[in-house]
Amino acid sequence: MTSRASIPTSRRPTPGTPAGGPWMLPPWPGGRPLRRTGPGPDAVLFDRDGTLIEDVPYNADPALVRPLPGARAALDLLRARGIAVAVVSNQSGAARGRFTRYGVEAVRRRVEVLLGPFDVWAICPHAAWQGCACRKPAPGLVLAACGRLGVSPRRVAVIGDIGTDMAAARAAGARGVLVPTPVTRRAEIEAATEWAPDLGAAVRAVLRTSPAEGRAI
Repeated sequence: MTSRASIPTSRRPTPGTPAGGPWMLPPWPGGRPLRRTGPGPDAVLFDRDGTLIEDVPYNADPALVRPLPGARAALDLLRARGIAVAVVSNQSGAARGRFTRYGVEAVRRRVEVLLGPFDVWAICPHAAWQGCACRKPAPGLVLAACGRLGVSPRRVAVIGDIGTDMAAARAAGARGVLVPTPVTRRAEIEAATEWAPDLGAAVRAVLRTSPAEGRAI
């Protein structure tokens, strides 16, 4: 059981409060130099919950982090090709007072222990009612991660498990690949330009073609 004391909390902002930009983790500027070899994108951006790790609602407890099958192998395949990897994740629990940035950072550290390092984390801490420009399906998280990495969204793939991930990719001009889970709606699968049965298949697909090439998997 998660101890309430182990999860930092914050005061919920007043509805309608203007939202700021995303949290960028780690907090230093500039991505690493590109080392990409062969075909594929310059970077792959991943949704966090339900894509890389099990979806635990409003989780800020690193002890509850459980990687999804094949996640480490898929990430290592990209790293071996010199392709930047990043996380783009909505975390409205911050706006709802469930946790603070410290909780998100604690989960980030645990994920990197289990899955290896990421070049950038772009986190939206807002709820839908705050009207920010970063919360998926808006393109802000994708654009922020691309800006930190110094890459064009058109040279980037976004992998996620629901329609808002694909909508954010489309709005930013990036390629989107859906990896359905039991929470993915059929309409989201039917609307996806590309989808793959698992994370490994999605990564292999984006490695086979550049973002400007064919979309079929």
